[in-house]
Amino acid sequence: MTDGPAAPVGRWTVGTLAEVDRLGDRLVRLRLEVEDRVDHWPGQHYVIRLRAEDGYTASRSYSVASDPGDPLLELMVECLPGGEVSAFLYDEARVGDRFELRGPIGGWFTWHGEATAVCIGGGTGVVPLVAMLRHARRHGLTDRLRVCAVGRTLDTLPYVRELLDAGAFVALTRENLATPLGVARVAAPPYLDEVAPLVEGAERAYVCGSVGFASYAVRLLQEAGMLTRSIRVEQFGATGQ
Repeated sequence: MTDGPAAPVGRWTVGTLAEVDRLGDRLVRLRLEVEDRVDHWPGQHYVIRLRAEDGYTASRSYSVASDPGDPLLELMVECLPGGEVSAFLYDEARVGDRFELRGPIGGWFTWHGEATAVCIGGGTGVVPLVAMLRHARRHGLTDRLRVCAVGRTLDTLPYVRELLDAGAFVALTRENLATPLGVARVAAPPYLDEVAPLVEGAERAYVCGSVGFASYAVRLLQEAGMLTRSIRVEQFGATGQ
């Protein structure tokens, strides 16, 4: 069920890699020029399909990080152990490479300013929330979006500087983080008293992350007073699917 018009849906097409940035030992940021591109809504994703010379294919879904107004499609990929697609993209992708793409896909986990929302993302689960933040900034809707980003360390949380600059609440679980007041927040998942102010007045919630993280975040939102029917969840397992 979606509000208003149906979310856009794209067919299989081709994307040419225009920029590639390897960030640390696990993350790679890809920016692609997409043929016959269909503008996405923040929160949607794309499928990348790799095809070997013998016809073997492997595909995985990745959330979009770019604002719909960005001329390039931006994806952030985490290289996972045993991940055929993510390992290839991290190790082998080069500017000029062409990839089979399908998207945008998904209508449930989308936000384009129609509701005041609180978002909680863990690890690469922050990626679709970044697209929402960028959309909010471009349209002057930042007062309608509250973001809580959770990561292990500052260096491993995607887009952490952009998130902090946008006013997101960041919780690190493996290292302390200095707050704007100069007080260190002890390493821990977000607490109820940290999330409750974000929930106050929110009409909808978005949760994105691993299965275990999503379960934790949903419980936290419920304890903070968010109605279960107003929580939208996107979760992924060990394969990143």
